Amino acid sequence: MTTAITRLPGRMPGWAKALTAVVLVLAVFFAGIRLAVLPGLKDLFGTETHDRSGPALLESIRDMSRYDAASGTFQVVVDLEKDTKYLPDAIRGTRTLYVGTGTVDGYVDLGQVGERDVTVDGDRTSATLRLPHARLGKPALDADHSYTVSKQRGLLNRLGDFFSDNPNSEQAVQQLAVRHIGEAAQDSELATRAETNTTAMLQGLLRSLGFTEVHVSYSD
Repeated sequence: MTTAITRLPGRMPGWAKALTAVVLVLAVFFAGIRLAVLPGLKDLFGTETHDRSGPALLESIRDMSRYDAASGTFQVVVDLEKDTKYLPDAIRGTRTLYVGTGTVDGYVDLGQVGERDVTVDGDRTSATLRLPHARLGKPALDADHSYTVSKQRGLLNRLGDFFSDNPNSEQAVQQLAVRHIGEAAQDSELATRAETNTTAMLQGLLRSLGFTEVHVSYSD
């Protein structure tokens, strides 16, 4: 009588499991690189974009009493690098080169002008106005003219980007661009130009009303 012996498959050794994991990781990594290098592959299946956003909701309305007298356009190149201790940049680290373009408005707040700040003579031919100094508004980043020039990422960063879609990936460089644009506006002559234009506007307005002398000064 002959007895058949069936051999059970042996378990995969530990080194084989580790090798398989490494191969899978490398396959995913190179697949991500290929999609990045050949963006046309993304459109192979006819990807379409649909805007399903809801309507914009009005949150508040404020009455404005300021006179926007000047506007400046600024451009800055942001070079932001993030390193990780004890790891080379090729493994984990990012460096982003970003061109940010934005505008800053210079304005005079006419709502702060009181009765004591306006003096008119009896003949209504001469007027003296004392206004607050011009101020600068918050920088507004122009999305249509701001862009990323290059972005270098380490191996772990690329893998993280492949498995997740982070909408705030450029938030850090955008915030830096806004800050640098605001600093550049402070160092420029934008506030002085705003006061000059405000003076010219008020002089032209009051002279059209019959005033022959119009004196405008600025103080804190």
